[in-house]
Amino acid sequence: MPFTDIYSTAGSAMTAQTVRLNTVASNLANADSVAANPDDAYRALKPVFATVYNKTKLAAGDNLYPGAEVRVLDVVQSKGPAEKRFEPGNPLADNDGYVYYPDIDVVAEMADMMSATRSFETNAEVLSNVKSMQQGLLRLGQGS
Repeated sequence: MPFTDIYSTAGSAMTAQTVRLNTVASNLANADSVAANPDDAYRALKPVFATVYNKTKLAAGDNLYPGAEVRVLDVVQSKGPAEKRFEPGNPLADNDGYVYYPDIDVVAEMADMMSATRSFETNAEVLSNVKSMQQGLLRLGQGS
């Protein structure tokens, strides 16, 4: 696999994890937002990823080497119902005293954030290692 393919694969993964982190941040920021009716309650966002397979031909031969990248297909809203809470003193409460909160599991969102962060860091480390490999190859060419 050529170095450019490695950069492309790791870069696409980092882009996907950035989208994932952005959706988690949005969900956490809106976890305590209140709505007057269930239709207006914030809906959690989730990215949809897909693997895009490709094959690369190296200059030295006719062999094709498989590779894959990550693509963000869409960011969808959760279909979960809003959480109904009895808060008669809330200015947004309906005639029965209920307000509606988004159906967001803060613990699950934090775990998702940690996973996305680790994945991003891992791909950044891959890029760093490829850079070191390329520098080593350049030093070999200098005869040192």
